[in-house]
Amino acid sequence: MTRAMNFGAGPAALPLEALERAQRELCDFDGTHMSVMEHSHRGKAYEKVHDEALALVRQTMGVPDDYEVLFLQGGASLQFAMIPMNLLPAGGMAHYVVTGAWGEKAVAEAEVVARTGGGAVKVAATSEKDGNYTSLPTEIAPTDGAAYVHVTSNETIHGVQYALDSSTPFPARPPLVCDMSSDILGRVVDVRAFDMIYAGAQKNIGPSGVTLVIAKKSLLDGGRKDAPVVLQYRTHAKARSLYNTPPTFGIYLVRNVLSWLVGLGGVPAIEERNRAKAKVLYAAIDGSGGFYRAPVDVAARSIMNVVFRLPTPELEAELVKAAEAEGMIGLKGHRSVGGLRASLYNAVEPAWVSALADFMKTFAAKRG
Repeated sequence: MTRAMNFGAGPAALPLEALERAQRELCDFDGTHMSVMEHSHRGKAYEKVHDEALALVRQTMGVPDDYEVLFLQGGASLQFAMIPMNLLPAGGMAHYVVTGAWGEKAVAEAEVVARTGGGAVKVAATSEKDGNYTSLPTEIAPTDGAAYVHVTSNETIHGVQYALDSSTPFPARPPLVCDMSSDILGRVVDVRAFDMIYAGAQKNIGPSGVTLVIAKKSLLDGGRKDAPVVLQYRTHAKARSLYNTPPTFGIYLVRNVLSWLVGLGGVPAIEERNRAKAKVLYAAIDGSGGFYRAPVDVAARSIMNVVFRLPTPELEAELVKAAEAEGMIGLKGHRSVGGLRASLYNAVEPAWVSALADFMKTFAAKRG
């Protein structure tokens, strides 16, 4: 079978090794004569997978002992509501840094929660200009007294990404909450720089249906107690993410993906690979003589989601069609912004990116 070269933004490409392992174990998991999907989430067979997946998150991300690791459901979109439900007290203020569409959605959901919970929401910084996001804020308004500050490390739709180094203007305090859905495990991150990290799994961690939350135990313990029990983080922390039936097959595949990542050399190795992939593709864009154009400021360019444009929408549609004929899928930009986008998540092979760059050069030579 020839694998499609999947540049989709999510659900995204999964490592072939992780899929082949699932294929081998699909009908008979660990000699039990049952699929892992058929096992009780309270049974020893699944519990082994669950614990291994949690341990692999800690290993690959260097999660300290005073942080919880949770597997939840509902994607990052549910976290947009759960975070203020738990962390925004009555009379409190939550601050948001907005760098794209997902930051906007997080603010909108927090405002709904704030109206019913007696809190308030403030946009502490935004890089929006005329409806577009092509850069990052260089300054964040003072956040003294905020219940928490929410940021997005990488905006999937707009292709902007924080460096997460000394140049990043995130406040040291109050609690810093980060949506890392589209770049988690794609580069080395100091977990201790954040009080909470969350991510939908369907880009770098595993299949859709699993949400990863990493947070300080003290932060979760001090959260509000008037939210529905199933929406309180402490509920899931106390139950080891087994309060209700978890997405067992999804977590099983997370285990497979993280095992693959460890085999490659962990996050430092995958970061080196990811940066090399992005360099190849941006070189093809920047070296096209203007036929391709990356709208994002160079300093804010994402290594995970490369957005670019052609001279006309018609040429963009033609490229997408021609690329699909070559086995390259998922290049159409998000419907809200148009253009093109190549997502270079961990499982995207370097050979695929080289093939895409060569294809783009040929396409430009014929149409330019």
